[in-house]
Amino acid sequence: MRKKLLMIRFSALGDVAMLAPVVKELAAALPELDVTVLSQPFCAPLFRGLGSNVSFIGADIKREYHGVKGLERLFGELDGMGFDYVADMHGVLRTHYLRVRFRMNGYAVARIDKRRGDRKRLTACGDKKVMRQLSTSFEKYRGVLRRLPIEGIGRLDAYAGAEDGGPVMSFGSVDKEVSAMLGSDGGRRIGIAPFAAHEGKIYPLEKTERVVELLTERQPGVRIYLFGGGGRERERMLSWQRRWPRNVVAASPVLRSMERELQLMSRLDVMLTMDSANMHLASLVGTRAVSVWGATHPFAGFLGWRQREDDCVQLDIPCRPCSIFGNKPCFRGDFACMNGISPEMIVERVMQNNLEKE
Repeated sequence: MRKKLLMIRFSALGDVAMLAPVVKELAAALPELDVTVLSQPFCAPLFRGLGSNVSFIGADIKREYHGVKGLERLFGELDGMGFDYVADMHGVLRTHYLRVRFRMNGYAVARIDKRRGDRKRLTACGDKKVMRQLSTSFEKYRGVLRRLPIEGIGRLDAYAGAEDGGPVMSFGSVDKEVSAMLGSDGGRRIGIAPFAAHEGKIYPLEKTERVVELLTERQPGVRIYLFGGGGRERERMLSWQRRWPRNVVAASPVLRSMERELQLMSRLDVMLTMDSANMHLASLVGTRAVSVWGATHPFAGFLGWRQREDDCVQLDIPCRPCSIFGNKPCFRGDFACMNGISPEMIVERVMQNNLEKE
């Protein structure tokens, strides 16, 4: 009889996206194991096509399954699905509740170790700061799986981080909206995702505008696609599109879906991103990402799948990193970690990336 594993990860889009490569590795390493991912409904596109033994359950924990009563109802629904193992890949209060309920009912359960002590030392001030590479989210997710009594789980090691596995997600064809946006002129295609959830991870937008200007000057035939979300982001993207109508396309307002954005990213030469979800989305489709880092640092373990550290644009200043998630105010007051990065530094790295594609 086939065994069934439930993997739970809610939280931000980028964190959920980092689970996808591990799910694909596991599905390939143990084809006899049925793997189900439980996350927020909008994350469903991230887990399509990862294997015939992979499925997805969307649960809106902020509304439909809100609070203790909602979580208890969610557990009741999951309890009837016949899972053998439960992997808590999130480690927060909601998943703790679900994990305890599963354990009480006799399931084999394991949870993620976030190693908060290591994070605290990485972001400490002065002599207490310890600058070293911490375990990546991919490694932590694999660690949870290894702590479960899954028969054959040792086979995961042969797949973990293999360099010849191709992109996590691939698209043989794209929607007509994406195809029309790409055009057929054969010019360079660069994506730019200038926004992030927290200020400490956003390169100043006036400097980003200068990056766009430099790219259009140095590569006249370049096509730049802008990715972003809400109202203010949309207005900023549209203003750049109006300034450079022959080179710049505000992609997100037109595509209006993660699936189409992933398809577009898969056809780009390079993406310029912050330490944000878009870095991880580009990584899943095998597109190299030049990422800009300010308050946060790749050492915290959140660099995109198979992305290179030398594609991280960052300054070596003593106060970095001051935050794991970029959600703390700048104690210096000058945001030097971002303001000290010149647009020319970013453009040079992006163009070098393009040259390497030749």
